[in-house]
Amino acid sequence: MSKPFIDSNIVLYLLSGDAAKADRAEAILEAGGVISVQVLNEVVSVCLRKLKMPWEEVDQLLLAVKTACDILPLTLASHEKAVEIAKRFQLSLYDANIVASALMSGAELLVSEDMQSGMLIDGLLIQNPFI
Repeated sequence: MSKPFIDSNIVLYLLSGDAAKADRAEAILEAGGVISVQVLNEVVSVCLRKLKMPWEEVDQLLLAVKTACDILPLTLASHEKAVEIAKRFQLSLYDANIVASALMSGAELLVSEDMQSGMLIDGLLIQNPFI
């Protein structure tokens, strides 16, 4: 079975005050997976703007995530696939970028709390790991 694709919200739960969700997120990342540069960008944005973390802490989080996961680049092909998915499934472009990268990675599973758990997109199963 292929490695799961991990959405940014799972990474951000590493910082959660909810110990059960933080522990689950840590277990998912420790098992290894795939992310895209989109995930890294979203994590940085939330850490800086919403959580008001200093760059030093953001850098430490990024290093841990980059060590645990394979990382896919954003490309014109992934953008075009994301636009097509956004149109077909009425997803936001940000979520569609995650789905497109997951599909292009060959992942069979996308772990995400934000999208509809159980949804199947072109053979990719979206699953909320906290249910």
